[in-house]
Amino acid sequence: MSEEIKKGSRGVIVTEDNDACRLLQFCPDIKGWPASWAGEESDITPGREIVEFLKPFLLYLLTTKLAPKTLRRFRDHMWMLGGEVIRSLNDDPSLRRKPVEKVIFDLLEKEGGPLIWPQITEQQQDAFDASCRKFYHFLQTAIDEDKIILKI
Repeated sequence: MSEEIKKGSRGVIVTEDNDACRLLQFCPDIKGWPASWAGEESDITPGREIVEFLKPFLLYLLTTKLAPKTLRRFRDHMWMLGGEVIRSLNDDPSLRRKPVEKVIFDLLEKEGGPLIWPQITEQQQDAFDASCRKFYHFLQTAIDEDKIILKI
């Protein structure tokens, strides 16, 4: 049996029932991510939307045969990406009128993700970019296969 994960009114991704348990084992603090990114109360709602948008990718990672250390690195980079999305919303308030999916998708490129602020080392940025490339590819594949609906 499957359960739907809703991302606002913008789209739906169908997942398995046990995914919630697997995700909590992989990311035990995921419910706290929105608060960890928030600079103010108004950041909590988009933070929750970001988490919902990241969940299918995080679940996908669990189906791969990646080493636990690699999985943790991807997870940590998705947390960093969420923080960058919130920072972008605060730097450019006009982005708050856009769906969070569009903001995330606009931050990603085939070559990687946004530059992290405060600046991290080149090696750390390269690793972050690799995670963002994998996420970008996941989103492109999901869009191409009509598994996800984005209003971009």
